[in-house]
Amino acid sequence: MTRIDDTFARLKAEGKKAFVAYVMAGDPDYETSLAVVKALPGAGVDIIELGMPFTDPMADGPTIQLAGQRALEGGQTLDLTLQIARELRKDDQTTPIVMMGYYNPIYSRGVDTFLAQALEAGIDGLIVVDLPPEEDDELCIPAQKAGLNFIRLATPTTDDKRLPKVLQNTSGFVYYVSITGITGAAEADAAQVAPEVARIKAQTDLPVIVGFGIKTPGAAESIAAIADGCVVGSAIVSEIAAGKSVDDVAAFVKGLADGAHRA
Repeated sequence: MTRIDDTFARLKAEGKKAFVAYVMAGDPDYETSLAVVKALPGAGVDIIELGMPFTDPMADGPTIQLAGQRALEGGQTLDLTLQIARELRKDDQTTPIVMMGYYNPIYSRGVDTFLAQALEAGIDGLIVVDLPPEEDDELCIPAQKAGLNFIRLATPTTDDKRLPKVLQNTSGFVYYVSITGITGAAEADAAQVAPEVARIKAQTDLPVIVGFGIKTPGAAESIAAIADGCVVGSAIVSEIAAGKSVDDVAAFVKGLADGAHRA
């Protein structure tokens, strides 16, 4: 059992859905980013997705692309991203941390070295958006053997033929991308998402979490109601980009989390 498994078991026992928050590590600078991450559990976040800034984020819309640029320009590195996790773990041993990003920084570090460092820092899972199931031997299998969950994305274009391949080595939860396209673009529609979530759940016992296009507490509630929870990223990153204080960002996140938990 990982922290992710424990969290979903606890939420299920409480009759609650999960709220997952994404922030870009190092945006707009290391200290602010660390303060935001430390504030997330108190704002009701069940799982933290920590973005790894990368120069060529092909699945991300402008909001998260710009966050990555700000982080890189501010000197954020993979080591500092791991350090954010270490700092959170000094006070919080229960909230799962999932690192989300692209394979290049991990490949450059070396898979074995990266996995050892991630475990030492208190990371629980990985979402690596540009590694398909055909490349599972590259990172997915080693990560699972090391004790990290490897979380896969399913999308509206993942048909019934492809879905079993996507699910075969996935653990922790399945991340369903509610829209076709990039992050922060369209709004998620619960009526369209519900049958897709049901289709995935018919083929796996894993929780299904829905992300992309969720911007308000109401949307968080309606999407969480038809899944096991929801993820919000761009809307939170936009608050940080607007220069809001850490307290204001946390208050915004709490509204979203409360919405998801009402579902």
